[in-house]
Amino acid sequence: MLEIESKFLLENDPKQLIEDGVITFVSEQRIEQTYLAIDEQQEVRVRRLVDLTSNEVHYTHTFKSGNGLIREEIEYEITASIYEQLMSGRKLIPLTKNRITAKWDDRVVEIDIYDQIQLSVVEVEFDSEDAAHAFVPPAWFGKDIGSERQYSNKKVWRDLQNGSI
Repeated sequence: MLEIESKFLLENDPKQLIEDGVITFVSEQRIEQTYLAIDEQQEVRVRRLVDLTSNEVHYTHTFKSGNGLIREEIEYEITASIYEQLMSGRKLIPLTKNRITAKWDDRVVEIDIYDQIQLSVVEVEFDSEDAAHAFVPPAWFGKDIGSERQYSNKKVWRDLQNGSI
């Protein structure tokens, strides 16, 4: 499955955007994300996701290929047992963040607020490359960082493992 997604540097407080009625809150998750394999073009990761309203916990295994606006993504749920087996014995530090899913106009946006670094991003997905290129983001979205590698999750995660964060 192709993922067509743009990512922007969010300088506004998401809670304030909700209070001001700019976006409508849908849900919030706590995410722990760990990479099992990474190279320049591909990644394999696992996630532990906790819905902060219901406290439901889900685990996913994801393969991604490519960089930038369009990437191949294969994601599926795994059991807690499989997740624990994949994580056990590894001394890996998960990347942790809260993800707010919200509605803005007729779109769903996801806002990630990272713990280990001072960073908040807003992501929006598209049905086609043409729709992505035609998209005019509102000013509150901030700078387009979709092609800037220093903001990629895998780079931030690598920095965590190297102790450079």
